[in-house]
Amino acid sequence: MSRPAASADVFAAIADPTRRAILDRLLTGEQPVKQLAEPFAMSLPAISQHLQVLCDAGLVQMRKAGRQRLYRLNPEPLRQVSNWIADYEQFWQQKLDALGNYLEDNICSET
Repeated sequence: MSRPAASADVFAAIADPTRRAILDRLLTGEQPVKQLAEPFAMSLPAISQHLQVLCDAGLVQMRKAGRQRLYRLNPEPLRQVSNWIADYEQFWQQKLDALGNYLEDNICSET
């Protein structure tokens, strides 16, 4: 199975904490780049670069309204991440169940 280019890779896009924070801010709805940049101690061009990575990965969509660029969240590509995590969730649930069984057996046999 071929892997998408790094710029379009959802996993690479969400690996950066600034990009995750931008996605969190977009949960409240569509926002212009200046509003998105407010809490970050970085330049507008730096925020724009982060937004471009998110757009390339399909996580964010941009539309122009006059001179403004408005960004909105597209959570659909995160399903890929959710599906990947689900495999590990099942793995850990089995391990926790086995630990619970072990502890129950050992506690019951000691009393």
